[in-house]
Amino acid sequence: MSANFNLKHLLGIRELSAEQIVHLLDTAESFRDISKREIKKVPALRGRTVINLFFEPSTRTRTSFEIAAKRLSADAINISVSTSSVSKGETLLDTARNLEAMAPDCIVIRHSSAGAPYHLTRVCNAAIVNAGDGAHEHPTQALLDALTIREHKKGIEGLKVAIIGDILHSRVARSNIYLLSKLGARISVAGPGTLVPPEFAGVIEQGVRLERRIEDAIVDADVVMILRVQRERQTDAFFPSLREYAVHYGLQLNHLNLAAPEAIVMHPGPMNRGIEISSEIADGGRSLILDQVTNGVAVRMAVLYLLAGADSAEKKNAKQAVKRDDAESRASGGVRGRTRKSRRGSRE
Repeated sequence: MSANFNLKHLLGIRELSAEQIVHLLDTAESFRDISKREIKKVPALRGRTVINLFFEPSTRTRTSFEIAAKRLSADAINISVSTSSVSKGETLLDTARNLEAMAPDCIVIRHSSAGAPYHLTRVCNAAIVNAGDGAHEHPTQALLDALTIREHKKGIEGLKVAIIGDILHSRVARSNIYLLSKLGARISVAGPGTLVPPEFAGVIEQGVRLERRIEDAIVDADVVMILRVQRERQTDAFFPSLREYAVHYGLQLNHLNLAAPEAIVMHPGPMNRGIEISSEIADGGRSLILDQVTNGVAVRMAVLYLLAGADSAEKKNAKQAVKRDDAESRASGGVRGRTRKSRRGSRE
């Protein structure tokens, strides 16, 4: 399984096999405990450079990529596009060529245009990671969602997942549909007719069920995934008002009575409370929204490690490689700890 993990870039979920997805999730699981330790660092990417190139606003994704790189001991560089040469008229490819000339090992890019990460692969030797491109895909969000589901449901195959909201503009919806379907989940989507695109008919043939009422999608669902209303991408009036959207498509407590008894609720964030989801649910016991954020760091550590750090032998046995790096980190920390103790002893 892991022997087939030969990825130079992570551009989307659609191109990945189920085996590659599972390998990424297993590797992320190996990194998850690092964030719980006192010293949250391993030397896996020491000497590597990761550039975060974000053309759109982001809090969770950009911050978690930066934290992930630093916890792997990489040098993380954040480029603010508003203060970069892009604001002076430089093209995306020229920006990429200039960054490539500085020999980074990985470039993480978020861009408003679908396909932008692919264009970087044409001019860069560095590994390219798609952190969201337009309404196309957001692969690491789908991976962290899958890791969260697998953690709480002990598996994904056979689960019913309801995805509710702005399907038309959602890269999160696309990546999750590709990933969860590959791992054997049953998907139901629901939203206003204007926000469920006609091209989803092709996906429906692969087993995705389209519902007009969120109640029908939520019935017996093991996972209820709510999407943000992406007003910044909406150039037309897709529904009469936010109040009407909240009435017909906002998740309320009574909706969860239709779901499976142990159903979990997820949201990629940022949330529009009172519109897509009620505060009672967002802050309730079934909500795993903060768990998703936590798992985002582990997933992005795994992605950076496998693309920018591991050689072919390590990719075949990533778990052992992670354990080895962790052991090195613990050993070096232990030496420093003993040194500090011995110095204190000598002073005393």
